[in-house]
Amino acid sequence: MNITINLVDKEKRPAPTEENLGFGRIFTPHMFVMTWETEKGWHDARIQPFAPFEISPASSVLHYAQEIFEGMKAYRQAKDRIVMFRPEMNAARMNRSAARMDMPEIPVDDQLEILTRLIDIDRDYVPRTRGNTLYIRPAMMGDSHSLGAHSASRFIYFVILSPSGSYYPRGLAPTRLKVERRYVRAVKGGVGFAKTGGNYAASFKGTTEAIAEGFDQVVWLDGKENRYVQEAGAMNIMFVADGKLYTGALGDGILPGITRDSVLMLAKEMGLETIERPIDIQEVKRWADEGRLTEAFGTGTAAAISPIGELNFAGEPIIPGDGEIGPIARHMYETLLGIQYGELEDRYGWIYPVPDKTI
Repeated sequence: MNITINLVDKEKRPAPTEENLGFGRIFTPHMFVMTWETEKGWHDARIQPFAPFEISPASSVLHYAQEIFEGMKAYRQAKDRIVMFRPEMNAARMNRSAARMDMPEIPVDDQLEILTRLIDIDRDYVPRTRGNTLYIRPAMMGDSHSLGAHSASRFIYFVILSPSGSYYPRGLAPTRLKVERRYVRAVKGGVGFAKTGGNYAASFKGTTEAIAEGFDQVVWLDGKENRYVQEAGAMNIMFVADGKLYTGALGDGILPGITRDSVLMLAKEMGLETIERPIDIQEVKRWADEGRLTEAFGTGTAAAISPIGELNFAGEPIIPGDGEIGPIARHMYETLLGIQYGELEDRYGWIYPVPDKTI
């Protein structure tokens, strides 16, 4: 790609620090931006200083939420080797989200080049402490300056980087989740499988209420029968029952998670039977009542693996196993982090190196 590069003077770049990172609160000095217009296609690709956008109050993203994004991480391995984890899957998912939201796609190879060049420039901000990472947020938004209710004719694609600590400050401590019965996240034929901001905005009300009740997150049920488990907050959800690993089948209502896919592959390598199908919350309750539900955990880029200690359904707790992290969740967590940090062999070719000094 032809990328114009405008760097912040080195003496004006803040010194990286890993104290009190939090998640997604601190940003690196640079960002990537490019524009798409009907007559020109993608153009004006540039790496520039991190700065606010100036958009019109009539910008279509503000009125019709035509927006998508991705989330991935960069890791610092031994000898200062910087890598990403399966970014080609994020790039492909970005394009599927774009297609569903009637937005222009970006070739996967171009997305990967954008990411590696930007991360290389800000590689000093990739944390050195194991467990801390450089969170990567590509996003695209409609920017037509018109109030007509139709797809935009102009789009902005951008990438920002954020040195971050754990998404869940308590780490691998089991979470308490409320099974939401009033609100729904996605419906058949909708955009639940796309990574678009409206999905998350629609989840905030139920999540806020659950947190006020003392829970950590929400488990969403399907929007038609309000009985089949879909996702847990910003994560896919998995259950271990009768020695088998269960998770909901992909479709309109479930985001195809990269960590989800990785866990399923690792499970098969362990000889664990994996089953992808609709999972009735009443079935999960029966598993627990009969002592057959030994583990439950969420999977996602932000948290990697998040053990579930309780699912509260209609005021009744469903406790997987003894309510603590189980051996399969722990194995998945340690294996994924081991591969990401270069401590374990990458048998699947999941690690994508960021070349040093690409500019």
